[in-house]
Amino acid sequence: MLYRMAQDPQVVDFPPSLPNEFCENMSVSGGKQHDENQRALTAIGLTVTTATAPTTTTRLLCMVYTMADAHGTKIRAIRDTWGSRCDGFLAFSTESDPRLPAVSIPHTGPEAYDNMWQKVRSIWKFVYQHYATDFDYFFLGGDDLFVIPENLKAYLGTLQLHPENELHFAGRRFKGYGENNYFNSGGAGYALSRKTLIEFYKVMDDKDCAPTKRTSMEDVMIAQCLRRKLDIKLTDTRDEKGRERFHPFAPATHYEWKPHGDWYDNYNTEWGLKLGKDCCAPDSVSFHYIKKPAMVR
Repeated sequence: MLYRMAQDPQVVDFPPSLPNEFCENMSVSGGKQHDENQRALTAIGLTVTTATAPTTTTRLLCMVYTMADAHGTKIRAIRDTWGSRCDGFLAFSTESDPRLPAVSIPHTGPEAYDNMWQKVRSIWKFVYQHYATDFDYFFLGGDDLFVIPENLKAYLGTLQLHPENELHFAGRRFKGYGENNYFNSGGAGYALSRKTLIEFYKVMDDKDCAPTKRTSMEDVMIAQCLRRKLDIKLTDTRDEKGRERFHPFAPATHYEWKPHGDWYDNYNTEWGLKLGKDCCAPDSVSFHYIKKPAMVR
């Protein structure tokens, strides 16, 4: 059960086309007042990467975690927009639906936000067991994420130009509170290279990787495991001008950000935040907290 680009004619007609009203202006919260996101993206100069050698050879599996009640809304919007532009797409949900496609897999403990680590552990095990040899990179995020697959593939393709290092863990770097607490933001989504996925699978049940822990901080936990057991550090995914590519908020939030000493400012102290039009690279790959209408817009 996997959507593969241009290989699944039996599911192309599902879901049906969305109405034209979704092309109207949409605010950050999904209303129809002002399209702050569009204004921000115009100022940033967001572009979609055209086909290049690294882009066309990098095979990307895009995945989201979700719930069954979002199949007809959030997952439909993702499928109709960016999901189908990945080389493969799969939603991990509480119910299976081959039309999307969505798959439900068992995990330890309840289906609850504070048990996300166990759900994500099961996702990565499933992906290794079924798709480890089919793709070069594996990208995972939530169902309120918007991704530009062409930019993501092009960026990840540049990492493949250095075959001496195949262990990549790419996303939006944060330095959380506590000693050596470096991790990639789960909200912005993160990507594992095939080699990283393979090595992670080998050690993920080791006690140093907290295999029984119940926590919502799956992004912290996977980073901790990769660092402690495999010495895999975070990839600096900024462009040559220090502009970020992976974003934990919507475009307008980043564009209009004013530092005020909260957790986001603190998590970026080590490398600093760029503001205004320099908040985001023109070849940005992901934005978080995107409402369904704004996603389609």
